[in-house]
Amino acid sequence: MTQEKKHSDLQNLHRLLLQMKKYWTRLCGIFLLDLLATPLALLGPLPLMLAVDNVIGSKPLPHFLSTVIPVSIADSKEFMLLIVAVLIILITLLSQLQSLGAYLFKSYIGAKIVLDIRRRLLYHAQMLSLTYHDTKGTADSIYRIQYDVMSVQNVIIYGIPSFITLSLTFAGMVFVIVQINNQIALIALSISPILILTSYFSRKKLRKGYKKVKKLESSNLSIIHEILSSIRVVKVFGQEERENNRFLMHSTLSLKKRIKLLLSESAFSLINSMSIALGTTLVLFYGVKNVQAQMLTIGQLLLVMSYLAHLYSPLKSLVKELMKVQDGFTGLERIFNLFDKKYDVIERPNALTVKQVNGNIRFQDVSFSYDGKNNVLTNLSFDTPSGSRVGIVGRTGSGKTTLTSLLMRLYDPTSGTIFLDAVDLKDLKVQQLRDQFAVVLQEPILLTGSIADNIAYAYPDATIDEIKTAATAANAHEFISGFPEGYDTLVGERGMRLSGGERQRIALARAFLKNAPILILDEPTSAVDVQTEAIIMDATNRLMKNRTTFMIAHRLSTLKSCDILLRIDNGRLIFQTTDVMTEIYS
Repeated sequence: MTQEKKHSDLQNLHRLLLQMKKYWTRLCGIFLLDLLATPLALLGPLPLMLAVDNVIGSKPLPHFLSTVIPVSIADSKEFMLLIVAVLIILITLLSQLQSLGAYLFKSYIGAKIVLDIRRRLLYHAQMLSLTYHDTKGTADSIYRIQYDVMSVQNVIIYGIPSFITLSLTFAGMVFVIVQINNQIALIALSISPILILTSYFSRKKLRKGYKKVKKLESSNLSIIHEILSSIRVVKVFGQEERENNRFLMHSTLSLKKRIKLLLSESAFSLINSMSIALGTTLVLFYGVKNVQAQMLTIGQLLLVMSYLAHLYSPLKSLVKELMKVQDGFTGLERIFNLFDKKYDVIERPNALTVKQVNGNIRFQDVSFSYDGKNNVLTNLSFDTPSGSRVGIVGRTGSGKTTLTSLLMRLYDPTSGTIFLDAVDLKDLKVQQLRDQFAVVLQEPILLTGSIADNIAYAYPDATIDEIKTAATAANAHEFISGFPEGYDTLVGERGMRLSGGERQRIALARAFLKNAPILILDEPTSAVDVQTEAIIMDATNRLMKNRTTFMIAHRLSTLKSCDILLRIDNGRLIFQTTDVMTEIYS
């Protein structure tokens, strides 16, 4: 696999914003709603100053208030006290409404964005080659889709708007304090270099830590997925305790890394808190001296100290947000690394529409390699007339299944060309090409749901009568009708509530219902008993009628009805004959 590319935070953020074009209006709404917090925060300390200087003391009202409050009210202590009380309630109410509105709006838009990215990322993961999934496993993609995508919400909904709002609030607080006393403002800001340096060093350390943690947590999910998907093997060999210990060992390692991260965050937070405490002490000391020198009123000092708390609060939150957002940007990087994985099978821009094909197939000097070094198939050449039944035999690992995978363009040949009705497969629309195939695998895979859902998987609009007709043709109707819930019977995960023979007949019914012109049978009877094999072969012979069929088998006896026999060894076609019966009984 190729090394994952590294992009800067700004590049990833730019890519995210481009993908979020349809949400820009709503994101601006979130930003404006957050922005309302700034004037409300600036108004918060005002009632306290009025109570001290204008109700308890006899100072004149500030100019911006004296223009809106009549002199008769301003001179009345009782009216001023009432105004102070109303202001406190009004500011608190508006602050709570703003906070609630922002929370609800962010939650709704954030959930919509996360769902949208998850949908796109899942689609992209499905479109990636089988080589990628075979190499990386499914758990890594699951972790990125389910957990890393939450980083989008943390960055674009909570991180960036909060960062901008906090910056504006901080700037507003600085401006107000400068208007009261510029020397106090300079003292208050003297701790800024410490906070900036803390943010700089914490960013690199935390980013590195979050990458390790996410990689370990993805590995933990892989272990869980592996254990539960192989639960029968685990139980048969009595390895529950061993697997539990394996999971515990890996989880403990990721837990230690997570705790180490939390300790780092706590250490940086402690430095920030002590720096802010130092700044507060210096301002208080200087402010008291100014009050004693009658350069500040007590009300102004209280206002300054209140604003100072509001000044340091966004400053502290800014630093904290910068540390917290590292987790978000780490997840964002992992998301785009998955998005950056290229498709191995690419549809050409001018690809031809595929309707109903005849099924004439030709391999011309076809070679294929999974790793680009060692060929699995080498220089395969053969012709299959429309409607032919082709039997493919060979030892395990000789390349039989790979050959049929190339037919459906699950992979593309490393060299050579495959033709369908004299047209290169690469010139056809991929999905329409695959619609021409029905497949019955050696290990039939059913999806969670009912028997009817699984039969109609390739034809979701099928009526129940069409489903029953297909099941009857596949010799499956009888056993399905024997279930209490009939076609509504749930098959369980991967169809494990059914026997192997039952699953295979449902897979055959699925192929009957799809009614595709080309059929691929990959050892459909290798895992069933002789009696069930006879039932399946009876249905299979009906299914192969008037279809181009490729049938892979180990037992030559199952290929008696074939017209052509191909023998493959070490990826090479070593024998081809149309005298199938002679070859079987020779």
